[in-house]
Amino acid sequence: QVQLVESGGGLVQAGGSLRLSCAASGLTFSTYAMGWFRQAPGKERENVAVISWNRLVTYYADSVKGRFTISRDNAKNSVFLQMNSLKPEDTAIYYCAATRAGNIYAPSMYNYWGQGTQVTVSS
Repeated sequence: QVQLVESGGGLVQAGGSLRLSCAASGLTFSTYAMGWFRQAPGKERENVAVISWNRLVTYYADSVKGRFTISRDNAKNSVFLQMNSLKPEDTAIYYCAATRAGNIYAPSMYNYWGQGTQVTVSS
């Protein structure tokens, strides 16, 4: 059974940093593209960052570009999201997801999802 487990969320002041981790099991991790998504109250889930299986392709939403960095360690079956210069509008539940599809940008192509971890940024 495939499992994705996020950790590292919490409460941080504006301008601070957090590092989210996602541990995967039950799949051949190195063959999957990985993504981070977030959902704030009353808003649709949005794509934050994605990384291809070979780390050659990355994507960042305009709202986080230059502040967030996605990375992966295939030997540890893990993907990370380093979040710097956090803003109150970054407050959301953050989800880790995996896909083996060729299109790594569309949320509908991701077939495995974690339970989410809460990130709250205070002003």
